[in-house]
Amino acid sequence: MKVLLITYDLKEPKQQYANFFAEFQKTTKWWHYLESTWLVYTELTPKQWSDTLVPKIYDKDYLLIIEVTPSYYGWLPKDAWAWIKENLG
Repeated sequence: MKVLLITYDLKEPKQQYANFFAEFQKTTKWWHYLESTWLVYTELTPKQWSDTLVPKIYDKDYLLIIEVTPSYYGWLPKDAWAWIKENLG
């Protein structure tokens, strides 16, 4: 299992992306504190996630999926850091 960072820039109104957002809810563990960023605990690769999500967005939207490593830093609430530490091992 690994943690992937999935971030996006969606140009259409949010209600047009119901199928896109539903994919995140299918995972057993996820984190979503930042508006256009999700962390998902998954067995799937970034490419597999991309193959699932790209058909659910529009040509002018953007999507980036990166595997998270134990090297990270930022300014987040304590429960966000707890989730990251717990799921990165």
